[in-house]
Amino acid sequence: MTIQTRIEEPKSAQPGITRRTNPDETRHDWTRAELQALFDLPFNDLLFEAQLVHRRWFKANEVQMSTLLSIKTGGCPEDCGYCAQSAKFETGLKASKLMEVEKVLAEARKAKEAGATRYCMGAAWREPKDRDMDMVCAMIEGVKEMGMETCMTLGMLSGQQVHRLAQTGLDYYNHNVDTSEEYYPNVISTRTYQDRLDTLERVRNAGINVCSGGIVGMGESADDRIGMLMTLATLPEHPQSVPINMLMPMEGTPLGRSEKVDPLDFVRMIAVARIAMPKSVVRIAAGRELMSEEQQALCFMAGANSVFVGDKLLTAKNPEEDKDRKLFEKLGIEPMPAHSCPSEK
Repeated sequence: MTIQTRIEEPKSAQPGITRRTNPDETRHDWTRAELQALFDLPFNDLLFEAQLVHRRWFKANEVQMSTLLSIKTGGCPEDCGYCAQSAKFETGLKASKLMEVEKVLAEARKAKEAGATRYCMGAAWREPKDRDMDMVCAMIEGVKEMGMETCMTLGMLSGQQVHRLAQTGLDYYNHNVDTSEEYYPNVISTRTYQDRLDTLERVRNAGINVCSGGIVGMGESADDRIGMLMTLATLPEHPQSVPINMLMPMEGTPLGRSEKVDPLDFVRMIAVARIAMPKSVVRIAAGRELMSEEQQALCFMAGANSVFVGDKLLTAKNPEEDKDRKLFEKLGIEPMPAHSCPSEK
C-alpha cells in the first residue's frame, strides 16, 4: 500500500510570476526606487525572482565561456583609478606595442581549444589611431573565421572607426560605464561619463552588439551601484552583454588598497542586473580569483551566465583552467554555444 502525502504550499507564497517581476517584460524605464526595492528584498526572494527571469530567456545551466587578451598593454594616457595600465601611475607595468595579428590569432586558437566561444581583445588606448585599424580589423576577421564571437575594447571611437568595425563584422564592442554618473569623477578625470555614453550610442547605432557594465568595490555607495545599473537598464537598448566586475586592487593605483566587497552584496548586483536586463548575458568578470566556489555558485543562481576563462584578464589574475573545470563539473554547468543571446543583433 502506497501512502501519498500532499504538502500544502504556504498561503503567502506567490507561484510563478510575482507582482514585481514579469519575466516576459523588457523595460527601459526603471527608476532608482524600483531598483532599490529589488536590492532590499530578502535574499532568497531576490534570487527566486532572478531565476524566474533567467529561465525564461536562457537555459538554466549554460554559461558562456569567454577569453580576454590584452593586444596592447600599458602606456594608456587615461587616469582610471583602478587600472594598472595607466601611464600616470607607478605600477611597474611596461608598455608594449600592438601585438602582431598572427600572434593574436594563435592565442585565439588556444582559447577555442580550451572551450571559449567568445574572444575579447583589449588595447590600452584612450582611442585607437586610424593607422591601427587595419591590424585590428584583421584580428576580427581571423577570429570570426574560427567560429567564435568577436569582441573588442579599444577606448572611445569616432563615427568612422565604428563604421569600419561594423563593416568588418565585429560582434561586440566593450565600453564599460564603470560606476554611477555621480561617483564617476572620483574614479576618472580624463574623460567624461557622457564621452562613454556617446561611444555606446555610436556602437549601438552601427548595429554592433554592446558589452557594457561596471565595477564594484571602488569606494562607491550602495546608491552608486544602483545608479550604475539604472544607467544601463534605461539605455534605448539594453547592452547585450553586461559584465559585473569586482575590483582587483592593483598596487600603485589610487584604488590599490580598496576594501573588499561583501560577497552577498555582489550576488545581489548580479540578481538585480538579471531582472532589470532580462535578455542580456550577465558576466561575472574580474574578481572571480577572489571568490569562493560558494559565492560563484550563488552568482550563477542569481542569473550570471558568462565568465572569463583563462589564467589572466588583461593584467589581473583569473582562476586556472583546471580549477574552473572542477567547479563547473560540481555545478553541472555546460558551455553556452556562440550567439545564444536572445537580444543579439
